[in-house]
Amino acid sequence: MTKHRAAADTADRRRSAWRPLAFAAVGTATLVAMGTGVWATLSATATNTTPEQVTSGTLKLAMANNGTGFSQNITNMAPGDVVNRYVDLTNSGTLDGQALTLQVAATGSSPLVTDGATSKALRVSVFQCTGGTWNPTTGACTGGTSSSLLAATPLSGLGSAVTLAPGSLASGGVTRLQVSVQLPDQSETTVNGVAPAGTVQGQSVSLTYTFGETQRSATTTNS
Repeated sequence: MTKHRAAADTADRRRSAWRPLAFAAVGTATLVAMGTGVWATLSATATNTTPEQVTSGTLKLAMANNGTGFSQNITNMAPGDVVNRYVDLTNSGTLDGQALTLQVAATGSSPLVTDGATSKALRVSVFQCTGGTWNPTTGACTGGTSSSLLAATPLSGLGSAVTLAPGSLASGGVTRLQVSVQLPDQSETTVNGVAPAGTVQGQSVSLTYTFGETQRSATTTNS
């Protein structure tokens, strides 16, 4: 009898030792199940069925001779001479432009570029024919209005870009220009076939005209 009771007590003690472990295992399983439930959620999305197309514009400036242009050289100038050249500038991009500028690179004989006081050097002036076109034969602005964009300026003052027209240059628009090159009226005396120091006689210079524009002001559009 005593042996049976002892065996029963031992079995009870073993069951009592396993109960906490069993409860711990059940609790852990419950927490795992609850943790999985926390991460479960509903979600939704929306998308446009037709893709939105976005394109960027272009800014282009093209130059073409109008009759007598820059491709024709100027020769045998005398003091007081003015020689006109005619070019058309087209804003051929899709964007409007603004702030038309001009820069002239001059290489060659320095007396024609600058003489210190610039009273002898070549000068450039620019005129625009608005609403019409230049007649390169007569120099008249036919069917429009002539206006000055740049007063006579020595070449040394055009080494960096100067503003001709600060306003808008519409896409597809054409700016018709008369560019005048002048050798200022001046006096020199050649003695026994020898020209004075700093003479403008027999000199040569090469001119490269660069016109520029910038894009229109950036905009915010709601439609």
